[in-house]
Amino acid sequence: MRAQEFQNTLQGPAIFAGVGVHTGAYTRVAVRSAPANSGIVFVRTDVTDRDNRVPVSGEAVTKTQLGTVIENAAGVSVSTIEHLMAAMAMLGIDNAVVELDGPEMPIMDGSSLPFVQILDRAGRRPQDAPRRYIEIIEPIEFIDGDTRATLTPSDQFEVAFEIAFDSAAIGRQRIDMPMDERTFRNELANCRTFGFLHEVEYLRSIGLARGGSMENAVVIEGDRILNPEGLRRPDEFVRHKALDAIGDLYVLGAPILGRFEGVLAGHGLNNQLVRALLASPKSWRYRTLVTEHAEAV
Repeated sequence: MRAQEFQNTLQGPAIFAGVGVHTGAYTRVAVRSAPANSGIVFVRTDVTDRDNRVPVSGEAVTKTQLGTVIENAAGVSVSTIEHLMAAMAMLGIDNAVVELDGPEMPIMDGSSLPFVQILDRAGRRPQDAPRRYIEIIEPIEFIDGDTRATLTPSDQFEVAFEIAFDSAAIGRQRIDMPMDERTFRNELANCRTFGFLHEVEYLRSIGLARGGSMENAVVIEGDRILNPEGLRRPDEFVRHKALDAIGDLYVLGAPILGRFEGVLAGHGLNNQLVRALLASPKSWRYRTLVTEHAEAV
């Protein structure tokens, strides 16, 4: 699938609602079109006493425990943005305003598929501005113990991920594939988040997982999957981790021309890699494809 030369926004509003996996709060959301070069901005409509706009950026990420949280200078935050961000990244939505009346994005079914379907219904509209890609020029890596996240040069976006769990329900899984819109739709979008039953009580004691259930997550107990319907794919777990990484990387504000590889990584390591990239300007550059396409014609 050919990379897109121009930016896109939504043709019409995308309206939906649901429960936050951690807060348990019911939140209504409207994703609306936005001008070219404005990026993705979340707006907390329930906040009226201070700046309620939270622009997405690598530096705006403030928490990464079981989800990605962004926050503005006024202390207004939005949690669990990664599944919507992954859908917008791979559907080519460059500019959008995400209005929500609560602190956390709805978890929906725990995957990106509902967001893909919602964005499809809203439609896409091309804009008269070239898309900027982040082209990886030199390898950049962040390592923490046995976990690792890297970006290396490639002429296309590629995603590789490896996980390993003691539970026989998961074990060791790995995927490695070129990533474009079609591949995301067919291979990753419907893969759900997951968690272990024995962790739920502790997570709820610290204010997390209050909205989690088998309707929005794969739940594991020991070596068993508790969801009656089972898995959507045999390696759904590692595919979801790759989905998360795509969303976490899109806080950079532009799609990547390069190869991402995560080994036992999570939201925290993904954001450390984002920050390492931003701190190493020699490792990347902005690139547009409009001139190249015109010359080729």
